[in-house]
Amino acid sequence: MADQYAQSGEDGRPTDIPAIRWDEPPEGPVLVLLDQTRLPAEEVELVCTDASALVEAIRSLAVRGAPLLGIAGAYGVALAAARGFDVDEAAIALAGARPTAVNLSVGVRRAQAAHRAALAEGGGAERAAGAALAAARRLHQEDAEASARMAAHGLALLDELLPGGGHRILTHCNTGALVSGGEGTAFAVALAAHRDGRLRRLWVDETRPLLQGARLTAYEAARNGMAYTLLTDNAAGSLFAAGEVDAVLIGADRIAADGSVANKVGSYPLAVLARYHHVPFIVVAPVTTVDPDTPDGASIEVEQRPGFEVTEITSPQVTVSGAGGGIPVAPLGTQAYNPAFDVTPPELVTAIVTEEGAVSPVTAEALAELCDRSRQVTI
Repeated sequence: MADQYAQSGEDGRPTDIPAIRWDEPPEGPVLVLLDQTRLPAEEVELVCTDASALVEAIRSLAVRGAPLLGIAGAYGVALAAARGFDVDEAAIALAGARPTAVNLSVGVRRAQAAHRAALAEGGGAERAAGAALAAARRLHQEDAEASARMAAHGLALLDELLPGGGHRILTHCNTGALVSGGEGTAFAVALAAHRDGRLRRLWVDETRPLLQGARLTAYEAARNGMAYTLLTDNAAGSLFAAGEVDAVLIGADRIAADGSVANKVGSYPLAVLARYHHVPFIVVAPVTTVDPDTPDGASIEVEQRPGFEVTEITSPQVTVSGAGGGIPVAPLGTQAYNPAFDVTPPELVTAIVTEEGAVSPVTAEALAELCDRSRQVTI
């Protein structure tokens, strides 16, 4: 079950609501999410009392972004355990809520493994639930730390590729604090450049059809006082042609073993544009986004979203009688092609930046070495 309550300031200014938090009111533990479907019009929290409510929040994109989905999945397992539900059943439902984002299943498995281990040791249901929650909290903290390290590595790479500062960075979708336990992935690099006085302009793709760039990245850029400009996705080509882009920074939902990158649809065209215009195309993601069990880009399952997301325009403040509750912009019965992601081959990626450092050129061997190094650090 889920409930909502508004938490915006009385003067209309943004408040510091975390993207996700665990709470334990008298009536029992809950997982509280900042509902990203309502931004930027209002800051509203969504309260999930069971895993099924969290699954719906994930599918509706109330909570989104690969690293945050991993954290949410882990907390979802802990919530099921604390509430006395079937943990394995909840884990299956959570892991399958969005198939492309590998972090989701990683987070679910991590909390599930902690729960099973505690049960195997004879600790009982309460202790096992505590173990799952501890695992979720560790993942949350690790992601915050990884975010800071990615920002440092990414900024160092930018300075190496583009000495002198004054960076004009183009980004796609949303990769800030709304997708992370910290300040994000690609956005965190741009934010670090801003704080160091080296960001001249953040170009924000609106990111159709659900406008995560316009609604969320612009929202975060404004909150941080960054110099940013919003553009329609199909204006990116003219921006490159005008020589106004120094680097492209995006996140990732899954990175295959060969270095193919699945990210929000529209990323691949940016990679093609960047290659033609000799502009670095940089992917920023935690090591948990690298999936060694997915051999190449063709093996990545790309989530197909409902057609009404394309045939209607939705707004947090407007509800109309379209199939998805939005304003129809296409004739009734129009079929829509709506993949949530596209896949960029490794040869178009200048570098992949993780908390363990950057990989460039992007090869299967270099990624495997990076993942091995990360596992050794963890152990």
